[in-house]
Amino acid sequence: MSAIAVSLASTRAVFCSSTSSTSSFFFSKLRSTSSAFRLSFAPPPFFLGSSRRGKLAMAHSIARDTLGLTKPAEIDAPKITFAAKEIDVVEWKGDILAVGVTEKDMAKDDSSKFQNSILKKLDAKLGGLLSESSSEEDFTGKVGQSTVLRLPGLGSKRVGLIGLGQSVSTTADFRCLGESVAAAAKAAQAGDVAVVLASSDGLSDESKLTAASAVASGTVLGVYEDNRYKSESKKAAPLRSVDIIGLGTGPEFEKKLKYAEYLSSAVIFGKELVNSPANVLTPAVLAKEASEIASMYSDVLSANILNLEQCKELKMGSYLGVAAASANLPHFIHLSYKPPGGSAKIKLGLVGKGLTFDSGGYNIKTGPGCSIENMKFDMGGSAVVLGAAKAIGQIKPPGVEVHFIVAACENMISGTGMRPGDIVTASNGKTIEVNNTDAEGRLTLADALVYTCNQGVDKVIDLATLTGACIIALGTSVAGAFTPSDDLANEVMAAAQVSGEKIWRMPLEESYWEMMKSGVADMVNTGGRPGGAITAALFLKQFVDEKVQWMHIDIAGPVWNDKKRCATGFGVSTMVEWVLKNSS
Repeated sequence: MSAIAVSLASTRAVFCSSTSSTSSFFFSKLRSTSSAFRLSFAPPPFFLGSSRRGKLAMAHSIARDTLGLTKPAEIDAPKITFAAKEIDVVEWKGDILAVGVTEKDMAKDDSSKFQNSILKKLDAKLGGLLSESSSEEDFTGKVGQSTVLRLPGLGSKRVGLIGLGQSVSTTADFRCLGESVAAAAKAAQAGDVAVVLASSDGLSDESKLTAASAVASGTVLGVYEDNRYKSESKKAAPLRSVDIIGLGTGPEFEKKLKYAEYLSSAVIFGKELVNSPANVLTPAVLAKEASEIASMYSDVLSANILNLEQCKELKMGSYLGVAAASANLPHFIHLSYKPPGGSAKIKLGLVGKGLTFDSGGYNIKTGPGCSIENMKFDMGGSAVVLGAAKAIGQIKPPGVEVHFIVAACENMISGTGMRPGDIVTASNGKTIEVNNTDAEGRLTLADALVYTCNQGVDKVIDLATLTGACIIALGTSVAGAFTPSDDLANEVMAAAQVSGEKIWRMPLEESYWEMMKSGVADMVNTGGRPGGAITAALFLKQFVDEKVQWMHIDIAGPVWNDKKRCATGFGVSTMVEWVLKNSS
């Protein structure tokens, strides 16, 4: 038996007030202790031309930081212990025995008795009540169906049947099973739950390990609710233990369940970052979060946060042009992962778009469908990158060095802001005519990609909520991937297959670059409506060293769940898997 404790208490958010008029905020996640920090906002000399304007900007900066007086609540989240066991299901004692069943498993003989061995055994122990009750509930095993029955005669107080559809084989299938288990536990206020598959004989040993890990992470993510910004937080679910029965036991299962702990905490971290409003999660706070990750795992992670003057020295004119209108100063984030022992055969880069709010600038977002009210999620790429950094800091894969890069800023409107028609110069010397200030993410990523390539990486992936065009092409559940490298494409698609996240490779049509040519600069930053996601990728390609394998992933669709009105955490799992696949 292997038991792994998953603590969600780390997902608390704490607000700290300094003795000055400036307030500071931080999240504490998976920390045994927490420490407050203070954010100071000096007048931004790069943007202002007089001392009077400097004083006004300082006042605005302080007011901006305390806007709305919003204080996230401290939430006592549950702790869940997972264990892999081999035990007779009729003897297991607890609140709910959850059985994952396919439609085939629900097949019955002429006497209306189950043919599946586990269901048959349970039904016999219950004197036929399980088959009778499932028929009355019209439960057939379809995806989305679930029923929890309180039947006497077993060690468990209740039996839950959870539909898996025609078959169950993928990571996404098993994660959905875990989420359904969490929902059943919430509804029944259950503390101790067991999960068993009615049919697991067809699964390989590796598939059983993947299934156990996915069920565990799905359960954690299903239990988790981000109630930090609600005045009356819901009572946390009492779920405290989950036994995974019949898939196997031993050190490999213990390792996989530990991996599920790390991964689910990283996904939750990413979700919390995206869910946090722009008046709380400023570029400075995002940078502080990155520094906190590095300090938590300082044996393998280090942080270097570049300020405005340092970015100017590196000639990041494209990035700073976007940041110029905001009273909240830009912060360029660089986390470095060095494996234990320091020996790495390969260097990787992960770059995330870090717009903590995007107004569109002078091309302001207006009209139906502009989604300006949701533009706090425009830093979703940075949430993926920092979430992955958190997981990698815990897993500590050998043989690989990873650089996590975020050019954090806001795209706002003011007299110091970038105008349509302005020309900015990126750090590789290329000039860009800004024909649309709402195509700002690619401008920040341009300098971030140049910087990352200068770290000597062999491969780099950037992730960004970059274009509405990608949502039109692929919808809200699938991310678009663009790369000239078949090898890198195969690596990422293999990682996505393991993670269960949906990514589709899109064409990188070079002929479309004609739309991106400028009459007065090296390029424009948008090429119009046709092929908008492709031309955005072609733009980014101009800032990647030809010797470096590169992929751009547009996560504009799957980063946000409109129905639930919250972040999904999409991308973290795939990027962690990709790093591990490159680890020796």
